[in-house]
Amino acid sequence: MKPKIIVTRKIPDSVEEKLKELFLVSLNKNDLSFDREKLMEAMEHADGILCTVSDKITKEIIETSSRRAKIIANFGVGVDNIDLEAAKKNELIVTNTPDVLTEATVDIATLLLLSVTRNAFHSEMMIRLGKWKGFSLVNNLGMDLKGKTIGIIGMGRIGRSFAKRANQAFGMKVLYFNRSPVKDLEFEANVRFDLDKLMEESDVISVHISSGKDNKNFLSKNRLKKIRKSAFFINTSRGDVVDEEALTALLQNHEIAGAGLDVFRNEPNVPDNLRLLPNVTLLPHIGSATIETREKMGMLALNNLLAFFNKTDIPNRVV
Repeated sequence: MKPKIIVTRKIPDSVEEKLKELFLVSLNKNDLSFDREKLMEAMEHADGILCTVSDKITKEIIETSSRRAKIIANFGVGVDNIDLEAAKKNELIVTNTPDVLTEATVDIATLLLLSVTRNAFHSEMMIRLGKWKGFSLVNNLGMDLKGKTIGIIGMGRIGRSFAKRANQAFGMKVLYFNRSPVKDLEFEANVRFDLDKLMEESDVISVHISSGKDNKNFLSKNRLKKIRKSAFFINTSRGDVVDEEALTALLQNHEIAGAGLDVFRNEPNVPDNLRLLPNVTLLPHIGSATIETREKMGMLALNNLLAFFNKTDIPNRVV
């Protein structure tokens, strides 16, 4: 008998069709998030779970007494939605979908970079609200990127690719904070092991670190205060790596120039005082949201499941 797979959210049609060829599949056609009880039921009735980053799979859910599931295939790179320690302890395989979403996420980081440094949101709202008075030589001026310094926090695949684009497409100087120097870069970049120094020296700061307990509020209130008043802040990684309240206060008080955010601490809830600011561009976690990328991610998740049940090497095993 084919293994039973429960899919917790709506996924691309092409992936669903392929899953149905290979497995007994329960699909989530209405795309409503599973609550705690439904996730526990999935653990009890499926051989494998295909979940997303919005599913909070806790120790309690993993350790349900009648668990049948042997593998969780996460549709996404980050796995901070899953208690990995509990998974390892209970011999539950966890996989993810890396590599294929790098350029799509860099595209969104680029969109935010251009939007915040050229006041795009505020300019568009002036038109939409009928407040634009016509062309001006002095109003609503932005900042040139050429020759400015971008500080990259985290030089993994996405951070490195965005740094390359900022340097080669826009002529920006690159500083980066990483646990160790990155070798074989295709562009000039200088490492800063002191994060405060990077914050102080950068005209734009872009965050590309993973989530998890070690990185929660990694960019704390004190660290955020190191940002120049004229500088901009971009985050396309995870919302909980930044002290969101402290960042909002800096933006409200014009202690930094602006921010572009694709991720938030309590998604999908974004605080009113952040949503209403004119000096931010806010996107609803769409870093990987292209048809091509989501299909590739889905196929990676499917291949992880297939490898597990065929007892071959799992391509993207995390636990």
